[in-house]
Amino acid sequence: MTEDVRLDELPLLDELMPWSVAPLRFGRSWIVAPDVRTLRARWGRLVAAEGAEREALFRPSRARTPASAVGALPGQRTGTTRFARESGPCPDPVRVASGPFDEQWLLPDHRLIDTARPELWRVAGEPQLFAVEQGYVPGAAGPALLVTAALPEGRSPAGRPGRIRPLFRRPGGREPNLAPGLLDFLGRRYGRRVDAHDWLAWAVAAALPSPAGCRVPLPEDPEVWAAGVALGRELADVQLRGALSGTRPRLPGGRRPYVRAAVPARPTTMAYDSEGEVLDVGGGLISPVPAEAWEYRVGGVRVLEQWFAHRTAPAEPGSLEAIGPSAWPQEWTSELLDLVTVLALLGAREPERAAPAAGGIGRTDLEAAGVLPVPPASRRPASVLDHQEEGPGGQFMLL
Repeated sequence: MTEDVRLDELPLLDELMPWSVAPLRFGRSWIVAPDVRTLRARWGRLVAAEGAEREALFRPSRARTPASAVGALPGQRTGTTRFARESGPCPDPVRVASGPFDEQWLLPDHRLIDTARPELWRVAGEPQLFAVEQGYVPGAAGPALLVTAALPEGRSPAGRPGRIRPLFRRPGGREPNLAPGLLDFLGRRYGRRVDAHDWLAWAVAAALPSPAGCRVPLPEDPEVWAAGVALGRELADVQLRGALSGTRPRLPGGRRPYVRAAVPARPTTMAYDSEGEVLDVGGGLISPVPAEAWEYRVGGVRVLEQWFAHRTAPAEPGSLEAIGPSAWPQEWTSELLDLVTVLALLGAREPERAAPAAGGIGRTDLEAAGVLPVPPASRRPASVLDHQEEGPGGQFMLL
């Protein structure tokens, strides 16, 4: 960044990707789990209960009780009768990003979710990607922006609010969620075609945290832009587990984490031996685990420890949260091995991230080009309703 462009002159991501949505609020933790079997068992236990027992298991909130009348979520075929009368089969769980690098499963029933953000459900699905802006934590290490293809809960590890920014405003990858004229402006500046995925890659590589939200430096030099886009595509591909390249992430040099000693049935601790590059999961041993994987943080929180805590935290006896696997599932170990690889690769590139921030295009330049300020309509969801959505009690909603 040239010296004449101050930090507060750098455009905010909120200006450049103007439509954003606040994090989802599930309201009850039992509707999310790392495996589908657990959710089906919890559903079965709940619908088998009646009256006061069902209400206690449900865990009512101000937003949702078993008597709440709620329409179905967009794209989901779930019941719309009051849950107090529900007796049907469990809906098919859907994959969600419940935290950084932690994909779990959710019961996609609007009657169970306090704040589901239906506008996100309307645009979810391939080829949609979500940029999840992390809440600002002063001095915290880690990326300011993450990318996921799964519907994100959007909450930051440190508990501070972030924002969810879909890459596209309409289903099917139509209408980029970008300031009108931004892509054309960048294309003219850099002498090459710039599309929405180029933009997202740059943002992943260059976004900087600030108290006002993510800021995105824009360079004058076309070569700096090209290098940043290339880096961002690699980082995004790792975050998406190889979805962009079609190749699962792998450590360089043929290294691969593997299980030296099986994880026990109920591990309660996780520790790391930096000298031996060994991750100790309750006595189960995994290696090699590069230090970059163990130290990788988002919002100042170590990702591996949070991932483990989400699967081993004690639950109240008799609650639906207490229903879960009787022993540590093998698939959790496989997910952990994949996570180690992802975090190691990202951690090794962390010194390069935000390095492309050098540049000199500031908010004043974007205002002069007519890119900023964005029109108010760009901050609102697009009208994407070309089908009926079921309202409470099976009635179709008037759109």
